[in-house]
Amino acid sequence: MIRGGTVVTPHAVEVADLAISDGIVVEIAGSIFGSAANELDATGFHLLPGAIDSHVHFNEPGRTEWEGIATGSRALAAGGATTYVDMPLNSSPPTLTGRDFDAKLAAAYAASLVDFGFWGGLVAGSQHTMRELAARGVVGFKGFMCESGLVEFPRVDDLTLCEGMQIAAELALPILLHAEDDEITRTLTLRARTEGRVHEVRDYLATRPPEAEIQAIGRAIELADATGCALHIVHVSTEAGADLVVAAAASGVDVSCETCPQYLLLSEADMERLGAYAKCGPPPRFDDQPALWEMIADERIPMVVSDHSPSSADLKVGLPLLDCWGGISGCQSTLGLMLEHGHARRGMPLDILCRAVASAAATRFRLPGKGALAVGYDADIALVDLGHTFELRSEDLWYRHPQSAYVGVTHRGRVTRTLVRGMTVFADAVPASAPVGRLVTPNSPPSN
Repeated sequence: MIRGGTVVTPHAVEVADLAISDGIVVEIAGSIFGSAANELDATGFHLLPGAIDSHVHFNEPGRTEWEGIATGSRALAAGGATTYVDMPLNSSPPTLTGRDFDAKLAAAYAASLVDFGFWGGLVAGSQHTMRELAARGVVGFKGFMCESGLVEFPRVDDLTLCEGMQIAAELALPILLHAEDDEITRTLTLRARTEGRVHEVRDYLATRPPEAEIQAIGRAIELADATGCALHIVHVSTEAGADLVVAAAASGVDVSCETCPQYLLLSEADMERLGAYAKCGPPPRFDDQPALWEMIADERIPMVVSDHSPSSADLKVGLPLLDCWGGISGCQSTLGLMLEHGHARRGMPLDILCRAVASAAATRFRLPGKGALAVGYDADIALVDLGHTFELRSEDLWYRHPQSAYVGVTHRGRVTRTLVRGMTVFADAVPASAPVGRLVTPNSPPSN
């Protein structure tokens, strides 16, 4: 029993007691009579649904020197997240076959503090393994419309994408796309290298213009419409790109999108100061940030995730910027950044914020029992002191490499306890010592 906290449910924000039995929320009421084997006084704290980060790269197996499931899931728990869906890259091998899935599953059960799901990959030639991955429980399939930066995970050509979408539609699973046009990004990158423009932030920004994202999103939507496939565009950085998704969805195409804190918060000065530690693809579009915030507030952009994509320091330091690994470490920060910069500073209601960081992903990707504090749902809870603000320090980070673009940025909400299915996995700045995470697979699609 958790008593006296301010509970954020899908329909209200109210002081209430919350009862848990066998890992499930069984009652939420102003005052629940009786006693429980374990009781927690949450007076003065908020109970939020545990965040769901459906876009992380924990790189295991194969590149655990970059992160790893143990450290990545520990950071999630510290930040109030209770479920993640791991990308098929940068694992080595990437998750393209049933055998690859099995290896990742074994690694996750051995190390994950929180619940987890997996995306399968879509590259040329992997269409024939999509069904075996679906049978094992992947949440969907991820492809890159431009080069990913990894030889073992090449971009998806239009024929492969069309065929993959047809299979995904049969399987009732979504296709996720990193949508940047390959011809535009490849040509501009080659031009920059030829001209020796490889060191400065502006050199990198010039190789990934907004038009690359907008063109790719438009082409992806056309293919999704033609095949009847569910489509999700990851890490949208432009207002125009998000508008394409919104318009297509209104016309009947099954398409959605997400954005990330880096596209909402990082300024040009931040990029100059941080260099490779703020490098990501697509890059932040500084002029688009107010519009993206508005689209989150009115839920045209339904979800905010981290795109946590760390690497070892040798891929971030001492190289020309164009050669540095492009990825930001951020999965510990998503909830705290949204509470400060969305809720406190912009007045975003807590129910909308919780949908953005939790329930929208659970609904879109059919993760059963996840994403909300409601009777019958898993007791995935972040107990948060919303009156507490802090500037993130390197020593606060639980990643394998204690670096992040959000060090020095104001966060709100000290996470005093994180529970996964009623089990405490993080409390008073100490993570649990044993993994309790289990696999989450999509439930059946809703009947017509």
